Amino acid sequence: MELQRKSRTVQPAGPLDGGYGWFIVLSTFLVFGLTFGVIKSFGVLFVEIQHYFATTATASSWITSISVATVHFGAPVGSALSAYFGHRPVVMAGGLLSSIGMVAGSYAQDLLQLYITVGFLTGFGYALTWTPTVTMLGWYFEKRRPVANALASTGECILTFILTPSFQFMVDQYSWRGAMLILGALQLNLCLCGALLRPLNRHVPAKELEEKEHELEMLSQPHIDSRSSNNQSDSKKSDPLKVKIIRYVDYTLIANARFMVYSMFGVFAALGFFAPSLFLVPYARSQGVEEYQAAALMSISAVLDLLGRMFFGWVANLRLVKTVHQLIVTVILLGIVLLLGPLATTFTQLALFSAGYGLVFGATVAIHITVLAEVVGVERLGSALGFFMLIRSSGGLLGPPLAGIFIDKMSDYGTGFLMAGVALLVSALFLLVLQQMNKKGTGKGKDVNLENGKGHEDLKHRNFNFRKS
Repeated sequence: MELQRKSRTVQPAGPLDGGYGWFIVLSTFLVFGLTFGVIKSFGVLFVEIQHYFATTATASSWITSISVATVHFGAPVGSALSAYFGHRPVVMAGGLLSSIGMVAGSYAQDLLQLYITVGFLTGFGYALTWTPTVTMLGWYFEKRRPVANALASTGECILTFILTPSFQFMVDQYSWRGAMLILGALQLNLCLCGALLRPLNRHVPAKELEEKEHELEMLSQPHIDSRSSNNQSDSKKSDPLKVKIIRYVDYTLIANARFMVYSMFGVFAALGFFAPSLFLVPYARSQGVEEYQAAALMSISAVLDLLGRMFFGWVANLRLVKTVHQLIVTVILLGIVLLLGPLATTFTQLALFSAGYGLVFGATVAIHITVLAEVVGVERLGSALGFFMLIRSSGGLLGPPLAGIFIDKMSDYGTGFLMAGVALLVSALFLLVLQQMNKKGTGKGKDVNLENGKGHEDLKHRNFNFRKS
């Protein structure tokens, strides 16, 4: 009885696909905008900070890099804390921490202090807000999940569109310190996002959690006989600690080959996701584009990003093609667009590049979480999202500095786009591997069903003969 009481968790009794779920979409919309939208808009402040401290592009890029990496590293922590304390208090605490980090960063006297405040504190606050909110969105929707994810992720585009010129205006009026101080106050709205997260209750029996633990053991010891397997199952029932751990951190995911392949896609995709938005404004400025026109490029990208998320999220919801097939195409197109980026040298050319990049980036981001849910199942999405972000963190950490190294060596911001494009094309290879695994898994599933059917018929025949005799 005690074990059953401890193994309860907060999950939906069934996806609502509407109703209060649209308030969850609104909350996730704002969380996307006030986390990754701010990160994408930080390119405006990047130039000012680099000039203020008279440092290199590599050194300045570590601010964004540490923030992105901390979001990823902290994702499992956010997932576990929300499973223990509930999503609402964890997201509200993350919003407060994000604000504190940004306000403290406005008083920084050197880059190290910016690394700690904006990089680590604000990044960890983002992890506590983003992961639980996206997880709850997945619980509220099933049939409309691709559309819900796409609509929620448009918050990143719309806030980027608004914040980029706003940052430039605030920098001109109040300096980069004043802009960060105002941004810190703005991020208190993340606390309101947490307040919107109304929990849905469902009791998950201890048996389901024990089966996850047993799944890992069976995968690691495939040739175990049925008697020893029953003994192990009995021993696990008497071990509430393992059940409790799986409740908060489902570590059996590390034995899921398809999940690990998809996580490797995430690593290389993260290498290319964040560098272009960080270096687009500096690249335009280096080509002689005026300040506000350079900032407008991010707004153009954000508008097309918005359209890409909405349209391709809607296409994914139609189920015309498999979602993973759609993701493969968009990732390859995104890599090609980035490789063409350095060819743009005028404002008109850069505007076309920004539009193409935004459209394909939006198409990619709109569905990558949906694919993750399809890989592991929605009931494991919370832990899967945490582990996925953790594994992907290496790409988010190394992406901007790696691009910065190329930029410093070549004295050309365009090389950052080349690095990002190559990384995304490599990530597409892992999606192709995942697709092949899906095909083999489907074939094996059919074979197992046929064998089970034959076995069932044999059993019926034997029972009939036994009764007859």
